[in-house]
This record gives sequence, structure tokens and C-alpha cells, in this order.
Amino acid sequence: MKHIAIVLAAGSGKRMGSDCPKQFIEIDGKPILYYCLKTFDESFMDEIIVVTRESDIEYVSKEIVKKYSINKVTEVIAGGSERYDSVYNGLCHIEDSDSLVYIHDGARAFVSDEVLNRTKEALKEHKACVVCVPSKDTIKVSDADLNVSDTPDRATLWCAQTPQAFSYDVIMSAFTKMYKESDGTKGVTDDASVVEKFSDVKVKIVEGEYTNIKITTPEDLALGKMILGLN
Repeated sequence: MKHIAIVLAAGSGKRMGSDCPKQFIEIDGKPILYYCLKTFDESFMDEIIVVTRESDIEYVSKEIVKKYSINKVTEVIAGGSERYDSVYNGLCHIEDSDSLVYIHDGARAFVSDEVLNRTKEALKEHKACVVCVPSKDTIKVSDADLNVSDTPDRATLWCAQTPQAFSYDVIMSAFTKMYKESDGTKGVTDDASVVEKFSDVKVKIVEGEYTNIKITTPEDLALGKMILGLN
């Protein structure tokens, strides 16, 4: 049984206000993508598949994987038009059907060993896991006119992060069923939602960390520097 990470690095820099894809913006002289790849490389993972834009494959291969000796990266492949397409492309490159798959956003640079290890332990009893943190805020649900229609109990609300981890057969089966439905991708915002919608497998919450941020805006970049102790 192999532990295989699929790291998604096919995003853009639109919300960052940058021409450079967010995962390649540098913090302390290294691309954001480097930090999570290094953590996965030094973990219990057996393999890492990086999914990026086709035009960035050479850059990722030479300027990150080779330059920083990320030795567990076995493939750098092209993603799809949507996030779920990129995940599926990664899944199709896994040959061992007994594998455990950890899907992670490359812009989440600061995932820790502790979170990876908690996820690994959870997979011993559950076939689907999602890393989350408790919501700090009260959440309001609105109607079409922006009137508050509901206030869910905050004790039941969690903010999803990555990695989201699954046995290969569960996640691949769910993705296959999703693509067979004419409107199967509607409402799909993360990998766990695919399993929730297209399987009977319950998704287990694994507690994450508030420092496991996804860097998408300049404010996130400043926070990332603080996490690294650069400010």
C-alpha cells in the first residue's frame, strides 16, 4: 500500500493581482509551491504527483523539483480546465489501486507534519478524510435578496482545508460517477464533496491548523511571511 500525494499547482494569480501564478510567487527567495512539496517530500509519502498548467511543467520540473531536490516527485503533469479535472488527471496517473491518496492545494504552503500524520492515522479507520478547522465566525445563510435566512449552529461548522485523503478506490469511483452525470460537477467545490455526493462513504473530519492557509491574496502572502517568522 502506497501513500501518494497529488499536489495541485495549476492556479492563476488573479486574486493576488499578479501575472505570476500564486504558487510560484516567492517567499524568502523560494516559490510558495516549494514549501508544501518539501514537507510532503520529508514525510511518510511514497510518491508525489504535481499537477500544473502544461506551460509550467518545465518550470516546475527544473526550477522547483530538480533545483530543490524534491526526490519523491515521480511525475509533473498537466491539469485540466477546472480543479476537479486536475485532480482526475492526477488520479489517472496512479497505477496501484491499493494506494491511499492525499490531495493537496499547492498554495497551502504551510501544511505541517502533524496534520499529515493525523490524516494518515485517520485513514487507518476511515476511507475518506478531510482536514478542517472549527469556524471562528458566526455564519449567516442568505436568500437571493441578501436577507438572512438562517444562522447555523457554529459548533457544527468547519472550514475545509487540504489535504483531503481517500482510499484510491473510493475517490476514483466517485469521480467516475461524477463525470457520468450530465450535471455531476455542479456544486463540486472540493474532493470531499465528490465523495459526499457520489458514494455512500462517510467523510471523517481531521482537525487541521489555522496556519495551514491557502495563499490567494496579498494579505495571505503577508500572513505567510509571518508564519515563516520573516516579519
